[in-house]
Amino acid sequence: MLPPLPGLDKFDLAILDLLQRDNTVSQREIAKTVNLSAPAVQRRIQRLRESGVIQAELAILDANRLGRPLLLTVSVRVHDEHPQRTEGMRQRIMAEPAVQQCYMITGETDFLLMISAATMLDFEDIAQRLFGGDDNVQRFQTSVALRCLKTGSYVPLA
Repeated sequence: MLPPLPGLDKFDLAILDLLQRDNTVSQREIAKTVNLSAPAVQRRIQRLRESGVIQAELAILDANRLGRPLLLTVSVRVHDEHPQRTEGMRQRIMAEPAVQQCYMITGETDFLLMISAATMLDFEDIAQRLFGGDDNVQRFQTSVALRCLKTGSYVPLA
């Protein structure tokens, strides 16, 4: 894990706060809000992109309206956590578009995935691609989200 980037001042944090709430806000509007010139805001945003603080700027889509109403969490336990033994599964996870998030975790299981699917049959196919035939997968357990109460990628800056 990388340490926090040194040198972020109150202006950088204010800019980041605005952008992560709505990245379509213009640099001119940001400049007014944070009391800087538009060129100064532009330079700061560019520096934040180049340093990797801003990793991506993207649209968040409504999976329900796009025919993928199921969100499933999958907990995976493997026999051996050694990177050489999990490399194949990790590559399949990274290549699978339906996997929205994946974490290596502590506790009873080793990996936690968030998967988007159109139907349970669709999920069955995804699970087979990810885990079928992998003798290192001890077991996986799936839970289906009934309702989304909160989702987001906001990082608290204070």
